[in-house]
Parts: sequence; structure tokens; C-alpha cells
Amino acid sequence: MSADSLPLAVLQVLPMLETGGVERGTIEVAEALVRAGFRALVASAGGRLVPELAQLGAEHVALPLASKDPWVMWRNAARLAALIRDRRVAIVHARSRAPAWSALLAARRTGARWVTTYHGTYNEGFPLKRRYNAVMASGERVIAISRFIAEHVTARHGTDPARLRIIPRGVDPGRFDPTAVSGERIVRLARAWRLPDDAPVVLLPGRLTRWKGQEVLIEALARMARTDAVAVLAGDDQGRRGYRAGLEALAERLGLGPRVRIVGDCADMPAALMLADVAVSASIEPEAFGRVVVEAQAMGRPVVATAHGGAAETVSPGETGWLVPPGDAAALAAALDHALALDAAARAALGERARAAVLARYTTERMCAATLEVYRELL
Repeated sequence: MSADSLPLAVLQVLPMLETGGVERGTIEVAEALVRAGFRALVASAGGRLVPELAQLGAEHVALPLASKDPWVMWRNAARLAALIRDRRVAIVHARSRAPAWSALLAARRTGARWVTTYHGTYNEGFPLKRRYNAVMASGERVIAISRFIAEHVTARHGTDPARLRIIPRGVDPGRFDPTAVSGERIVRLARAWRLPDDAPVVLLPGRLTRWKGQEVLIEALARMARTDAVAVLAGDDQGRRGYRAGLEALAERLGLGPRVRIVGDCADMPAALMLADVAVSASIEPEAFGRVVVEAQAMGRPVVATAHGGAAETVSPGETGWLVPPGDAAALAAALDHALALDAAARAALGERARAAVLARYTTERMCAATLEVYRELL
């Protein structure tokens, strides 16, 4: 089959295909592309999700796109341009800054259409950083993953609203379905985490980093009226051993050692959420979207989140969860006590409302359909 007779291709570029929301979204869109009759290509430096991509019928191209070395980025641009020409790529979709600079050059050289997804607020710690970040606002279409991010892009970069498309992240309601999680999976996690029988479980999923608010949760645990709750911090420390040690020391200092579990990465998040009596997003800086909050609501779990960023859009206070000021351990403690005091009927009603809200607005199907509609606009 000649290149001219092949279906049109969309190339997504990102640093690596390890774990995380950006990576998962890339896989989900690639799958939707294949189902819709496109060819789906993903270029990255590789990672544990590459085999999954291949199983979906998409193609992975290994390039050193995690590098921020200017010479490597320049060479990546040439490699991507050759790939675009060779594989008849119609659209290039960048999901991270360093690969985006290479991909932008390649798109300009080849005439491929150009899409970016603005996934975060991106700090500006030194003078040239805003210019470096601006590549994510350069797309012919700029996808913002929340209203919060859309407003940030407009304010920070002066992006024309006509180029912006708000497409919230989504969860798979089949995977995040409380009726689909077996008791065996829940028991397996409870044993692995050495949880005491009948103790209420407060779960904070997220990599171990200060801005995710693990310290705030530990301090809140010490302030709660409920003294038997156990906090589970589920996330990879990604080499931040000093921060992990600090969390352990804080728990010991507050007399909470036996009530704080730092369990590392969790491969079965639906089961973890079913094990939880309440899920927490305690981020002290705004989440661009906050996928954990939506995953918890999809599982019908009570959720407490900080009242900024994407979480302020995905939680209806008192209806699908609670919002508290960022960094406020006392307010978080009060909200957790309130959530744990709900009777069975109130918990069930809140869970039903939360799951219904997710099914209406925040599914992978809706996210992927909206993303493919962006591609079709440009084609």
C-alpha cells in the first residue's frame, strides 16, 4: 500500500510513556483514533505503556523527546519532520513543552496541522520561562483541560479564545465502576497495606511531592475528632526519599505513626477507592484538572478537595463532595469528620449523585470524541 493510500495519521508527542494522566490520555486518544479509522502514532522516549499502545493498534516511535538539550531538541525536529513526511501525518499534537518545541518546528517544515494540550500552569521561575511555556499556547487549536486552565492560558499568553477548546480529562466508567470491583481485590489491598479491621480509611492518591498536600492531611488527621481513622498515602515518591522521610517523621512527631500508611504506587486504583471511606485531594497549589477527584466520584466515594483549580469545577459542595481552603488542616479535619459521620443512606445518595455527574461530563468517551472533533475541524 502506498503512503498516499493510507488513512490519515495523527502524531502525538510527549516525553515518555510511563505513568500519569498525560500518558493515560495519550493512550486513550490513540485508541479512539484507531477506532475512528485514523492511524495513531505516538513519539516518546519510551516507557512501560508502550506495549499497551501496540496492543491497541497504534504505533510507537522512539525518540529522545524527554531531553531539554537544545541540540537534541533540534535533531528531534528533523527526525519528526521526516516521520511526518514518511507516514503521511496530517496533525501533530504536542502534550509537553520540550517535545512541543521540536514538534512545532517539524510541523512548520512539513505543513502538518498543529494542536497543543495545555496540561498545567507551568511555573515561571526565571525570565525566559514564560517564552519556553508559550509553545503550549501556540497551537492552531489549544486544548485546555479545565476552565481554570483556559482562563490561565488567556491571561498568561493572550491566546485568542477562538483557538481555545476546553476538553476536561475523563475516566473510564467501566473500569471505575463500584459494581466491577471484586471483594477479593479489596481484601488483597487491605492486607498489603496492613490496615486494621474496621478502621475508617482516608485515601490520598498522588505522587509524593509537597504540593500534593500529604503534610496537610497528616496534620488534619491529628486534629480530627475521629481518632481511629487511618490515612493512606498512595503514590510513588519518584526518588524524593527526603520528602517521604519527612512525612514519616511528621507522623511520628504527631503521635500518628501507626495511623499513617505510605504505600507507594497503586496499580489497582478502583479497588483502592472502594477500600476508602473518603478520598482526599489536598493539593496546596491548584490542580489543572484533578483526575483523582473525578475517579473517586466515579466510584461513588465521598471526596474532600481543595477549593481551587480544576477541583472547584468538578466538586459540587454538599452534593458530590466538599471543598476546603488549600493548606487548611483544621478545615480538612472538620470535612473529614463530617464525611465519616454520614449514615449509610446519606453516603449512598451522595455516591449516586457523584457518579451521575461524572457520567454526564467527565468520561474518556466524551474526552476522546471532543478531541477527535478538534482534529476534524483542522482537516
